[in-house]
Order: sequence, then structure tokens, then C-alpha cells
Amino acid sequence: MALNRFICAILLLFSCFPLLADDQIPKAAWRIGIGQPPPNPGGRKPSLPNNIDDGFWQGAPVGGLGAGTFSRSYRGNFERWHLKAGVHKYEDVPANQFAVFVQPQEGTSKSVVLSTGKPLHGELSAWDWSYQPGTGDADTGLYAALYPKSWFAYDAHQLGVKLTVEQFSPVLPNNYRESSYPVALYNWYAENPTDTSVVVSLLFSWTNMIGWFRDTSPGFSSALSNQDRNRYVSEEVDGGSMDGIIFDRIRTGAAREEWDGQFAIAVHGGKGTEITHMTTFYPQGPAADVWKAFAADGRLPNSSSDMASSGEQIAGAIAVRFTLAPHEKRVVPMVLSWDLPLIQFGGGRKWLRRYTRFFGAEGTNAWQIAKVALDRDKGWSDEIDLWQKPYITDESKPLWYRGELFNELYTIADGGTVWAHELDGIGNPNHFSSRDEDTFSFLECFDYPYYGTSDVRFYGSLPLIRFWPDIEKQVMRQYTDTVQESNPQKYLWAWKSQHDGQFVTMERKTPGAVPHDLGTPQEDPFVNVNQYNYQDVSNWRDLNSKYVLMVWRDYLFSGSSDVTFLHYAWNSVKAAMEHLSHYDTDGDGLIENGGFPDQTYDDWIATGESAYSGGLYLAALRATTEIALKVGDSAAATEYDVLFKRAQAAYVKKLWNGTYFNYDTLSEYHDDIMAEQLAGQWYANLTNLGDLVPKKMRLSALRTVYNNNVMLFGNGQMGAVNGTGPKGEHLTQNPQVTEVWTGTTFGVASEMLAEGLRDEAYKTAQGVYNVVWRDRGYFFRTPEAYDEDGMYRASMYMRPGAIWSMEYASELKRK
Repeated sequence: MALNRFICAILLLFSCFPLLADDQIPKAAWRIGIGQPPPNPGGRKPSLPNNIDDGFWQGAPVGGLGAGTFSRSYRGNFERWHLKAGVHKYEDVPANQFAVFVQPQEGTSKSVVLSTGKPLHGELSAWDWSYQPGTGDADTGLYAALYPKSWFAYDAHQLGVKLTVEQFSPVLPNNYRESSYPVALYNWYAENPTDTSVVVSLLFSWTNMIGWFRDTSPGFSSALSNQDRNRYVSEEVDGGSMDGIIFDRIRTGAAREEWDGQFAIAVHGGKGTEITHMTTFYPQGPAADVWKAFAADGRLPNSSSDMASSGEQIAGAIAVRFTLAPHEKRVVPMVLSWDLPLIQFGGGRKWLRRYTRFFGAEGTNAWQIAKVALDRDKGWSDEIDLWQKPYITDESKPLWYRGELFNELYTIADGGTVWAHELDGIGNPNHFSSRDEDTFSFLECFDYPYYGTSDVRFYGSLPLIRFWPDIEKQVMRQYTDTVQESNPQKYLWAWKSQHDGQFVTMERKTPGAVPHDLGTPQEDPFVNVNQYNYQDVSNWRDLNSKYVLMVWRDYLFSGSSDVTFLHYAWNSVKAAMEHLSHYDTDGDGLIENGGFPDQTYDDWIATGESAYSGGLYLAALRATTEIALKVGDSAAATEYDVLFKRAQAAYVKKLWNGTYFNYDTLSEYHDDIMAEQLAGQWYANLTNLGDLVPKKMRLSALRTVYNNNVMLFGNGQMGAVNGTGPKGEHLTQNPQVTEVWTGTTFGVASEMLAEGLRDEAYKTAQGVYNVVWRDRGYFFRTPEAYDEDGMYRASMYMRPGAIWSMEYASELKRK
């Protein structure tokens, strides 16, 4: 009898779809009830009406690095779109949906759209939009995320079956091929909790969006749907069939424009499944023809209309139907792919996305991409789990932190990311690094749309060097190519003109100055750099130091063996340091700030020697010394070591006040407590550059920051405010001094960890989690900054990637 039961169990297993990764949601994943608003939703600062604020309906994005991304919000709608490089769109597309049909052996059937967000303008009114918000429990409706994965666990009481979907793209560490793919997997786990059989059908519908990503508007009011055509495809594959719909358009030859290409949806059917389809329906009306058929028995009518659009939207749907025996569980893999091979920026230059190296650049390969994804589904899912496991199971660290580590990675793919090569050859022949390697970058944010902002990527690129070191070093080679460039074209100096009330200009780029950015999508990025004109960044005091420190960091963190990388950068490192030396006007070895906001705090004036810029300069002097030794330039190593010791003495003498390092020496803020006063020492600790200032001073300064900037701001629950008065007084002189910056808070916490202040470190960093992930609804749009009211500035920001510096600091303490 036991043998018979065993044989039956084996037969039952092989009658199902092949089981993939488990549907168990990791303990560290961030969680919220499906469709349930956060407890205290926030928003952009009232003084910043032009900042993007789409509200809290957000979710983990899908899409590979440089492939374009989009998000399915935690209410179940596809509504955030970053498919046109550098452009943010937010609008629900109602027909992009999942739905379920359930027919118990005894009882009435149920069919419902798996969304709590009914269309606002009456679209799909014949469909059932009655699914109710969840409580945040896995049995009663839960959304969870641990990027690049996310899950919906639906309410079994509402549906009559247990239904969970795992969704992800293959964003994998040290993977420079599949991490670029434009594809998303949706693995549906269906389990029958009853003692009788139940029929289940899952519907996946999609709108033909070819032609929708032509402009820079925030939505789809200008979307064009002309000559679009959908077609059904069925192909035998290992273990069953692959059935789906390709969303295409009538064209002659390959796609030649950025908006052109294909989408595809498909399902891998196994034994005991029935796949039906409706190739074309009208999604702006009731769409009763779709719902009437699906709600009747879980089938679609297998219609394949060969029509093309003439301005109206068209959509298509597939459904997979199967029977679950009592307590049976099976998985249904579904895939969504897109092939939009071209990028075109405002200047007109066209680029080919990274993934076209593997699938071709015709824009007609969405089906092949989907096929590869269904074949590799389990392997990719397992690789993600294996990557995350040592971090998320480390119970020596707080649970919230383990989850946020991965959830702050999203901007690397979702930040308007480019990973591509120029279509018609290199636009700037002096950018040697782009001859053989694809260009990579992502935006500072969509409100400040600058690619690769150097003062910010100093923080936000830490995950890149950890998980994709070849990409990170290529970015630094891109910067290296620009250091000695000149662009004497005059531009408006916006801050100075506003501050002085008169028209003031500046040069776009001076030789030896590291650029602030690699350009913007509105112009000709990567060819014409340094577009930012709020400040005169050719005279900023932090950019050159940060460049040198990132070069050294990338060498060290990628194994301390790539001396070729250091040789490539060495002349630019020397030029950058020579440029900085001109800001030492009194000859004491330490640079001075110029009486305007000449560092990453671009509204916070610094005058004379300063803790922030001066500390970074000390660290850069040490890094230059080490680089010189590695490339065999002993004379330069000696020169920079001598200069470091002089600058170090001046730094302590002029800025140390017995308790902490003053903000600067000459401005109105001179004795204020800056949260980031030890930024240079932070990087020195991470990269083995030694003591810039004595340990005793560091501990005193950090405790001062903790007691004042952390504990006296927001009841100690919001992170580290940038500045306070000498006794913890709240400052008001400029907007930035009153803000918590998420990424710099992580940097401060990392330095606390490095100095042994573990409890203070996690308490400081948890303030960001409290505001962003727990209370205010800023998840997957982590802002640069927020004030004591919790209102934010600049969402979807690059800098919060600095949370990974806390991992580096923890590892250093274990050595």
C-alpha cells in the first residue's frame, strides 16, 4: 500500500508543470498588504511642485540592465514605465493584467481581475474588478519584494485556491549577458487547499504598446497606435508547448526608430493544461467578448483576427486552464518580453542596447527572447536565491536592513539606465574606452536627469563594484577619458545668477576638472559631458577627489590585480590632483572652498577649509600615493605622501574644535555639526588608506553626530540630518541643511560601523527605513532627501546605493 501511494505521488508530480523555485517568500522580503495604503503617506515638498510624485502605488521593477524597465504596483497594475531611456512615465494601462478563474467541483465559479485598482475611465467595465485589498498576511493578501524578485500572495478565501506569483528579471551578479535581457518571468503557483478537485485558469492580457514611447511626456496621452498587429504563436518545446502572442506592427525590414519593435507574452504549458487565446480585442471599451468567455469556463475563444490598428488601441490575451486534484500544487510559468533595440537621445544620436549583441538588432526577436527566458527560468530563479542567501540569512544584522540591502538595488536597472553602443560609430574619438566596450550609466534621478553624476555615484555605485565590477570599471574609464577635455562654451551659471541678481556665465568644462556628469538624455550624453549648470562644477572641490577615490576603490574591490586599469587612469588622476592643488591658496597643503556651494551640497556654501571637501582631499592624496606605487611612479608616491602629511596637519589644526570637526573655517556655518564631516575617513576606512585623523577624534565626532544630528531630529527615528548648530539647534539658512539625505545617512552609518559603533550605526540607518519603507510610502522611489515632516525631494535617486557600504564596513570589522 505504501509503495502504491509512492507511485501515485510520483505520477501526480509528473502530471503537473515542472516545479520551479519554491513559492515561499523569504523572511527578509519587504511586505505590505496588496492594495493597502501605507500608514502615513507622504509626498514631495510643497515648495517643489515640479518634482515627480506619482504616489505610493509602486512596486519592484522588471527589466534587465539597460533593457528598459517597468513596474507592476502592489495593487496589481502595470503603471510605471522607463522603456524610453532617460524618460519617466507613470500611467496605468488597464488591459495589461492578470486574472483568475476558479471552478470548484461543487459550487459556483469565480472569475476576477487580480488588481485592487479599477480603471478610472470605464475601460474593461465588463471585467470583474472586485478583488479586495489584503492585510499583509500571506494567507489574506500580501505583496513582498526582495529585488530583483517580488511576489503577490493572494487571499485564498476570496479566490478558493492558494495563488502566489513570483516575478523577476535575470539581474544576476557578475553576469554581463543575461542581466541585460528585456524580459520578465511570472511564475504562478496554484494550490488546491480543499478535499475536492478545482478547475483553475490564469489569464494574461497585454496592450500593443509599439509606438507609445516616442516622447518625453509623463504619460500616454500622445501615444500612437497605427499599423499595430498582434499574432498568435504556438511552438513545441521541451516538456510541452510554448503558446503566446507577439505584439508587432506592419513594417518593412528591421526596426529603425527607438519606439519600434515588439512585445510578447507566452506561457509554458505542460501535461494536463489547455491554452486558449484571443489575439485581438479593443481595450478602451467594456471588452465583454473577452470576459464573457473567460468567466464562463476559463477559456478564451481561440480567435486570431488578422487586423491592424488605425489609431485605436488593440490588446490580446492568453489563458491557461488546468485541474487541481485535492491538495495538489503546480506552477504555471508565464513570460513577458520586449525587443526595443534602439535608443535615441535629444541630440539625435542612436545607440543599440546591450542585449542586441546576443539577439540581434532587428527589433523582431521578442519571441526568441521569451523562449530563452522560459528555458532558463528555474536556473535564473535559483541563481538569485543563491546570491541573496548569505546576506538575508545573516541574523547578526537587523531584518529590515537585510531586505533593504537588495531593495535599494533597483535604480541600477530602473534609473533610466543605458548599457549600449553607438549605432554609427564613436561620436567622440577621444573616448577610447567606448571603442570595444558598451557604455553604461544610470541617472542621478529623473528630476535631475544627469547620467552618472560623479559626486553622487561616489555613494550610489558601491553595488556596481561589488556585483558588476567590469561595468563599474568601464564607467570609471569613461570618466577617465573626459578629465583632460575642454569645452570653453559659455553657459548660464544658474545659482550665481539667482544669488547675485545678474546674468553670470561659466565655461562648460575646463581641463583637469572631473565632470559633474556624463550628459543628459535631452542632449548628446556620453559624447557631450557636464550639462549641469546650477553651479560652476569645474571649480567644485569634491569631484576630483571622489574620482581618484573611486579609481582606487574599484582597483581594490575588484581583486587588487587589475594594474592595467590603474595605468589607464593614471594620467587623469595626476591631472585631477594638479587641478585641485590650485585651491590651496595659503600654501598649507590643504585646499579651500570658494565661498559658494562647491561640492555635492549644492545649496550649502562653504568658505575656507572645510571638513567635507578637505577630508575627501586627504583621502585622495593617500589614494594617489597608493596608485603611484602600483603603477611604479615612486617619485609621485613620495611627492603625494609628503603633501598628505602637510595637509593632514592643517586639517586637524584648522577644523578640530576639541569635540568634532567644524563645517568650515570662514562661512556663517563654520561651527555647525555636519553629519558627513568624516566622509574622507569613511572612504579611507573602506579602502585601506589608514587614519586621516586620530581614532579618538573620529569617535568623538561620530558620537557628536549621533547625539545631535540623529537623536535630536525627528525623535531619533528619521536618520541623520545634514547639519545642526553646535548644541543641536535646528538650522534654517538653506533647504539642504534641514534635510536628511538617505544615501549620506548610510555613509555615516557605515563609518560608525567601521569605528565600532554598531548600535548607533543601525539606529541611524533605520531612520531611512522608517521613513521610506515603513511609514511614508516611498518604496521603490527612495528619495535623495526629506525634511522633518517627512516630505521628500528628488525621488528614485542614485545615492541610496550607499547602503552597501555598510556591508563593506561590516566585513572589515570581521577581518
